[in-house]
Amino acid sequence: MEGYTIADYLLDRLSELGVRHLFGVPGDFTLGFLDHVEAHEGIEWVGCANELNAGYAADGYARMHGLGALSTTFGVGELSAVNAVAGSYAEHVPVVHVVGAPTTAVQSAGRATHHTLGDGDFGHFARMAAEVTATQAVLTATDAASQIDRALVEVRDRRLPGYLMLPADVAETPAAPPTAPLEPHPPVTDPAALQAFRAALVERMSKAERIAVLADILVHRLDCEPHLHRLLDTGVPHATLLWGRRVVDESALGYLGSYLGEASDPEVRDGIESADLLVMSGVQFTDLTSGFFSQRIDPERTVEIRGEATRIGGTSYQPLAMGDALDAVTEAVVAAADSLRLAGADSGPFAGSTTDAATAAGGADTVVVAERAPAASDALGQEQLWHEVAASIRTGDVVLCDVGTAYYGMANHRLPHGVTFVGQPLWAAIGFTLPALLGAALARPDLRPVLLIGDGAAQLTIAELGTLLRHRIPAIVVVVDNDGYTIERVIHGPTAAYNDIAQWDWTALVSAFGRSIPAVGVRAETVGELRDALESARTRDGLTLVQAVVPRDDVPPTLDALGKVAAAANRRTE
Repeated sequence: MEGYTIADYLLDRLSELGVRHLFGVPGDFTLGFLDHVEAHEGIEWVGCANELNAGYAADGYARMHGLGALSTTFGVGELSAVNAVAGSYAEHVPVVHVVGAPTTAVQSAGRATHHTLGDGDFGHFARMAAEVTATQAVLTATDAASQIDRALVEVRDRRLPGYLMLPADVAETPAAPPTAPLEPHPPVTDPAALQAFRAALVERMSKAERIAVLADILVHRLDCEPHLHRLLDTGVPHATLLWGRRVVDESALGYLGSYLGEASDPEVRDGIESADLLVMSGVQFTDLTSGFFSQRIDPERTVEIRGEATRIGGTSYQPLAMGDALDAVTEAVVAAADSLRLAGADSGPFAGSTTDAATAAGGADTVVVAERAPAASDALGQEQLWHEVAASIRTGDVVLCDVGTAYYGMANHRLPHGVTFVGQPLWAAIGFTLPALLGAALARPDLRPVLLIGDGAAQLTIAELGTLLRHRIPAIVVVVDNDGYTIERVIHGPTAAYNDIAQWDWTALVSAFGRSIPAVGVRAETVGELRDALESARTRDGLTLVQAVVPRDDVPPTLDALGKVAAAANRRTE
């Protein structure tokens, strides 16, 4: 094709993998490449306020759509984004980072060029990126196509970020379009390993009466949710870590709740830790999702299903894909159903469930909340805030919770069927969710985006509010205004000045960032004001920002318990 270049080849391959939006900030080394982006029929440029936010947006996009892409300029731009890319690496999110670099001639000359360290070494930043990406390539005119294909396949298959340095002249080098699709992911499972696993599983299950499943985020990352859902549809009792809430239907009869080690509700902890046979799928215990590693899981009574290997007791079965292992467990549960305690089974009452069938019908638009609804005149506190927010969530919402009061305030509230929950509890970068909302909303415009974020976290990334408004994202944004870094106050320094922040009029920001774009800012200090704001937001096409004012020292119970454990862990010397 006349005029077809390496830049076009890269964009076509990204489009083949489903990328429809490219996030970033322009720089002089990327401008020529961005001309190709604007001309591409399948990919839309999304300019962000800064590179860090662009990286968070690409991460949010990938969590909802399977793969995200980010473009920054060399040096100053890519280093601004490296925190976001590191978070994607930690949390197994596939994001392709395209870095526009000086031409090969400029690099060969080794001169003190802007956006460099001035020492003539143009490889500093690629070496830095190697620590937080699964694959890297410095593209050249001779092998760019093969290097692009190699890197993109690795990002796709490993569910981790990749780094592509694209010198400005290489981007304009003529190229041939792809002649065949990218290589598919090869089969993983060894039939002999699967057969051996099935035999061992049947033998273990024959001795079990109480079985439970603990699922986590890697089920989603490996596209194994359909396999997990077939297992859970048998009525097996199950729980998730807070990280993996999105992989289950929390309105299902068999759902126990969120497991947080010692910080769990007693019924949840008993259902998981006392099971005769516990199936753990895609579980990665972290300090913030396990009550600082206070889980009490007996390996001898556990089937641990990972990405390409499964372990029963001390025996490992591999290579064995997670989906195949889950299907084998489903078959074994169905075969042994008469001897197991399952939700709704005729053999006896379901042990461990805190929800009855009348309030937990799968597919319900909302989950019935048992506790007394607060009065409209009640002042807002953490308890009232999260009660009202949880009651307002609907099927088809994507809920992004920033780490802190929002994440743990929602911990004990069940979400309706069909709600997608997004958080970042391992990397735990405050402010992540505001720009991630941009990416998630563009990836899935059919879902209503709901953001729950603290005032301290929001101040870090609030500049992207302007981009949300420019793209007319119909989001509901709840900013928890409790005057500072509350999670840090819980851990240490409740009255220390270093946990204070500037006090903002959050509602005024809507007009300041959007001007003529329809959006509303509402301040809520009572239950009634919050309730009205959330209900009204459902009827608007534009963005609604709710400034929910709560007492500074009021914290959700789960966060209070976790903060005390965190403080003890930080004092521990061994």
